Amino acid sequence: MEQLLNITQHISDLLWGWPMIILLLGTHIFLTFRLKIPQRKILTAIKLSVKKDKGSSGDVSQFAALATSLAATIGTGNIIGVATAISLGGPGAVLWCWMTGVFGIATKYGEGLLAIKYRVKTDSGRMLGGPMYALEKGLGMKWLGVLFSVFTAVAAFGIGNTVQANAISENLSLVCADMIEPEYTRMFVGFLLAAIVGFVVIGGVQSIAKWCTALVPMMALLYVAGCIYILCLNAPYLGQAVHLIVSEAFSLDAMAGGTAGTVVMCAARYGIARGLFSNESGMGSAPIVAAAAQTRNPVRQALVSSTGTFWDTVVICAITGLVIVSSIIANPDISQSDGGMLTKKAFGMIPYVGTPILTFGILTFAFSTILGWSYYGERAMEYLAGRKSIIFYRIVYILMLYSGATMSLSLVWNLADIMNALMALPNLISLIFLSGVIACDTRHYLWEKNLDEESD
Repeated sequence: MEQLLNITQHISDLLWGWPMIILLLGTHIFLTFRLKIPQRKILTAIKLSVKKDKGSSGDVSQFAALATSLAATIGTGNIIGVATAISLGGPGAVLWCWMTGVFGIATKYGEGLLAIKYRVKTDSGRMLGGPMYALEKGLGMKWLGVLFSVFTAVAAFGIGNTVQANAISENLSLVCADMIEPEYTRMFVGFLLAAIVGFVVIGGVQSIAKWCTALVPMMALLYVAGCIYILCLNAPYLGQAVHLIVSEAFSLDAMAGGTAGTVVMCAARYGIARGLFSNESGMGSAPIVAAAAQTRNPVRQALVSSTGTFWDTVVICAITGLVIVSSIIANPDISQSDGGMLTKKAFGMIPYVGTPILTFGILTFAFSTILGWSYYGERAMEYLAGRKSIIFYRIVYILMLYSGATMSLSLVWNLADIMNALMALPNLISLIFLSGVIACDTRHYLWEKNLDEESD
């Protein structure tokens, strides 16, 4: 087992090294300029996200599709992940994480457009889409669509299932440690999670979207409110925090034992990687649910999809970064803590309710991620083996929640990271080779002001 753990760790480090980071960030920048900076329309996109395209084809509203996507992406990466990037890469990692989100808006936009452009309607009237359909219908590369679906179906058991179940059980076992043995708490959490998730996913995309629409705004607003309170407490240090974040992001100083420029290299390495993990722009997961949205044309949903990266990274990750860095300046003693402890100590500054807010945020973020990824995995499985295979996939998915709540997850984390990287590669191929299609539709609907036009 130890040897297998080392092998998977090596493969994960290799896949998520500089080549993957350069490929993903390069795609973000390429699409940003190829599409004439669609980030300029973010306010229009936000307005569209809360409107309904009545009479349009689709299974759920645009906002419900966005909420489901955000449910799968907003998670522990936004809370603990940013703090981990700071502890490993320094305060400059915050700026690189934020820049990844700004450029990643264009990639999420492109994914949403292709999801609608190449989606299909089943005999029962449901809408199916995602990178696998773009690869098959747009590029004639069904074999690559099959590979993407395999990676997605497997990845859902890792990052979307067992990892999240473990995060929930671990947090609750710590909270209840004085009353119940941690082992019994994890078992109880496993049973309860399996029962609740089973109840939700049986209802399909409408049920999942309904829960996510209710959970996502509430949990995000509560978490952001806690962050704003801490920023008010740290108001005297905010200017210094912003200066430190910007200066260290481009510092050419050397770290201990390193050469000149290692500070900026380290900040960029961890900041970009955390930003990519956080918003999933380029990974290919979000367009799977975007394809189910009720929309008049591909560009409208593309704009709505792009707001996911805006809220996830440009807003929430940036606020988290400011909270952590300003808290370190205000309390230098906490600077030696790891990512999880950094966040806990920062929220501990809020009297009485700080730790409960953080705990509630982690629990609800993890639960919503489980729901979002269950949909991704089901659609990938349906593409591979038809609709009849979904019931078997759901049963296994629900049973794995119990295992995730009670097992050690080092190996699962490595496998999840590997599958996520392998998901991204086919999706990036579709984005790059179909960028002409994306640019053509963008020019017609967006820049030539035909956004209200109904596509055929």
